[in-house]
Amino acid sequence: MASSLKDVARYAGVSIKTVSNVVNGYVHVSAVTRAKVQQAIAALNYRPNTAARHLRQGRSGVIALALPELRAPYFAELAGFVVEAADERSLKVLIEQTDGARDRELEITEGVPGHLIDGLILSPLALTEDDLEQRTDRLPMILLGEQITDGAADRVVVDNVAAAEEAVAHLVSLGRRRIAAIGAQDAAPGATARLRLRGYRQALRRAGIAYDPSLVIPVEQFHRHDGALAMQGLLDLAQPPDAVFCFNDLLGLGALRTLLSHGLSVPGDVAVVGFDDIEESQYSTPTLTTVAPDKEEIARTAIDLLIKRFSGDHDALPRSVNPTYRLICRESTLGG
Repeated sequence: MASSLKDVARYAGVSIKTVSNVVNGYVHVSAVTRAKVQQAIAALNYRPNTAARHLRQGRSGVIALALPELRAPYFAELAGFVVEAADERSLKVLIEQTDGARDRELEITEGVPGHLIDGLILSPLALTEDDLEQRTDRLPMILLGEQITDGAADRVVVDNVAAAEEAVAHLVSLGRRRIAAIGAQDAAPGATARLRLRGYRQALRRAGIAYDPSLVIPVEQFHRHDGALAMQGLLDLAQPPDAVFCFNDLLGLGALRTLLSHGLSVPGDVAVVGFDDIEESQYSTPTLTTVAPDKEEIARTAIDLLIKRFSGDHDALPRSVNPTYRLICRESTLGG
């Protein structure tokens, strides 16, 4: 038979309450007592009944994560970190793909019965602040990304303007003057593409480089194919660029493929910078210089904010947290 809390307490020679405190991670337990309880847990192969605990607290122990595209490496890697962070807090994660469609995003914000999940982490592409302010479901929700303006919910968001500006400033520091941008989109003012374009333009302005709209290539999606086509368009110009800032790594990998297929040297002829630091960027040829948001920090912050909300912090004003990022310089700008 499975061991119980009472069995662990008897084995360790402590009270049931003490065992419960150790299992639930309370800090006010001496190191010696904690070690005795943990030894008893291991010896008896005790497994806490987290489902029963959540029911006693009036919760399900399950949260939902809704992302635009699960096949996109950035979102897949982020989902993995969310699952890890949730597991450390005895939470299970249901994952939903929205395709960035407004109806799917509205459905996920209104369509999950509250008794099934304790909260929602959502990365929206199409929703507006009005959409969220009009939602009738009071389920705790954390937003990822800058699509929604202040006031709708807690947000975890990388400073895309500053990060993009740093990426382009790196290209300027290498002596590049004809710097292109791949990834512009005709989207809402708060969208990621608009913000990264703003950072690109700020970096050019600070460097005294005139903005040339012919060097800014729009894309339908942030996929490798789009990056490859956009790079071909840039090479067809009378004066091709000597550097390219791509709004995500998949665009950057597509651009690399086009450049290399034309026999051009990277970074000798054209330097390339991406954004997201997906695992593939470490293994491309050449390896890709990229902006690396701390995906683990994003996941842990989102989980912590959500727990605060469904644990009683219902009425606090919405918070916006900016996780850290860094520019990782690799062969596509520095050479091999």
